Amino acid sequence: MSENTFPIFTADALVNFYRNEVLTGQEAKHLTKSDLTPTPKPEAVQTLYMRVLHLLYRFRPECHSMVPLLENIQNPVYHEGTTAITSVYIRMQQFLPMCTVYDFSLNDLLAPKKLKTLTILSAIMNFLQFRMQRMDMVFEKQAKFRADMDRLLAYTKGSREAEKKIEALTTIPPEQQAEADELAAALSELQATNIHEYQEVDAKNESIAEWKAKIAEKTQKLAQVKVDVCNLKEDIGKLSSQIVESPEELKTQMEKMRENVKTIKNSIKDSDECMVELQNMVQRVTHTEAEIQQMLHLLQDLESSMNNTKQRAEEHQELTAQYEKKQKELRSLCVEEGQLRRALAMKLDKESKQNIRRQKKREMKEQHVQDVMGQCNQIHQKREEMADRIQEISRETQQLKAKIQSLRDVCSKETAKAQALFDTLSASMDELHRRIETHVVDLKQDVTKMSANF
Repeated sequence: MSENTFPIFTADALVNFYRNEVLTGQEAKHLTKSDLTPTPKPEAVQTLYMRVLHLLYRFRPECHSMVPLLENIQNPVYHEGTTAITSVYIRMQQFLPMCTVYDFSLNDLLAPKKLKTLTILSAIMNFLQFRMQRMDMVFEKQAKFRADMDRLLAYTKGSREAEKKIEALTTIPPEQQAEADELAAALSELQATNIHEYQEVDAKNESIAEWKAKIAEKTQKLAQVKVDVCNLKEDIGKLSSQIVESPEELKTQMEKMRENVKTIKNSIKDSDECMVELQNMVQRVTHTEAEIQQMLHLLQDLESSMNNTKQRAEEHQELTAQYEKKQKELRSLCVEEGQLRRALAMKLDKESKQNIRRQKKREMKEQHVQDVMGQCNQIHQKREEMADRIQEISRETQQLKAKIQSLRDVCSKETAKAQALFDTLSASMDELHRRIETHVVDLKQDVTKMSANF
């Protein structure tokens, strides 16, 4: 006991702990510090050990005083006082090694010492605290598992609803299929007319540019002619003041000037006619621009619908990611459940081995018991009630085993159903992804065609 792996608590701490966690009713009220120090009372220590065994293994205190019916014991009445102490001693010897106490003896029950009892009770207290922590963790994991299962059901339900919505949005009902075909045909016609009008607008813009270039040249020429006319008038005024010309030359010059004015007027008329034609062309261009704007509005509506489909696809991807996370968490919880089942199976195997050993001992002692059955008749009458209780306990245990087996069968069926649902859901999700990808590829091709046409 010199190298303990647990702390040794004081008598007050031990009394408080065992009052609150182990003992109940009058036993908890009557337990005091004087029962442990300075000289521990054997009765109090024995009751503590019995209650600990009852808390851990559901081994009731009255069961310690029971003698097996098939044991070959001479004068069993003499053993009624010692069976309880020997039973407690045997169970404590089996239990205390789990608390790292390996030197438990019979004197610790009959004449306990202060230091030894405090160390043993401290070891049991440490083990019980560790057990409570582990049980809290197990309960938390069970609660998390149930919450995760509820979330998984909610997420699967939401994913199914989302799939239904996506199918409703992506699939066109048969009542509206004709309208959709008509709209697609009208849209193709509008695209064709739009392309043709764009070509016409480009040709008209080129012709307008040519006419503008011609008008600019003619306006430059007209301005140059006006400048020349002004210069000639100035020269004529200067020369008329200096030179006296003949009337014939004046007439010829005036005729030339009149011809120049006529040519200038004709050029002005031609430019006006070109301006009128250009104005008509501009009006036609404005009309075509209005039609093009209508087409742009239609294309913007198509882009908004494409964006909505992309957003829905992103939401679907997020839901799939959340579903995969929940599947991983469910797998981890299933692994933990498998570990717990393995531990339970190990315990059941140990119990079955012990039962087999006991059965062998009973078979060896049956021959000797047949000779002593006459002496045990009186004892049978006293223990019939206890046998009835034991039978009730065995029935309860059998019922519990049957319930456990049924629950295991239900769990296996539920896991099979969940696996089947997961397989169907994964297949449907793959098919949905494939449809969405094909739809997106078609839309991208349409957009590229439209952009190329523009």
